[in-house]
Amino acid sequence: MEVPRRQIRAVYDEHTITVYQAYPEEIAGPAVHAGRFVDPFKRERMTWIKPSFLWMMYRCGWATKPGQERVLAVQITRAGFDWALTQACPSHHDPSSGESPEEWSRRLRRSDIRVQWDPERSLHLEVLPYRSLQLGIGGDAVGRYVDDWTVSITDVTALVREIAANRDPALLPEERPYHPMVG
Repeated sequence: MEVPRRQIRAVYDEHTITVYQAYPEEIAGPAVHAGRFVDPFKRERMTWIKPSFLWMMYRCGWATKPGQERVLAVQITRAGFDWALTQACPSHHDPSSGESPEEWSRRLRRSDIRVQWDPERSLHLEVLPYRSLQLGIGGDAVGRYVDDWTVSITDVTALVREIAANRDPALLPEERPYHPMVG
């Protein structure tokens, strides 16, 4: 079965979707303890969420990059995630969109949500021929993410390290194509 060039793949159920983020101990520890993002998490900064576990592993180097030593699985509401998708502006202009660079630039400045499609990664972090989504959440939308959408935060760093050491595909989260809820 051929994978579409752009496809959201995620762990999700009827009400929630899991996204991943990596942080230093000083942000991850309090967030896991509180079950939500608290100080010193900065609401003023754009925060990037990734539904793809392996793309997150590429980004954080299997939890070895400075400032990304703890990987969190953040379970958020599908309603919140789907709302973010409808509000998102591409982080880069796409000439095939029919939108002029000026129109795109104006829309980007007004949008609190950025969408970016990056090459998906294999278990060995090699580039795959299709793209995975990441969403940048900024402005007022950060408050929605932190206060309204977040259902739970789980530290999955031990799992990350086990997979990195063994490269056992059976340990990977079972992601499947994600389809936003209608209505």
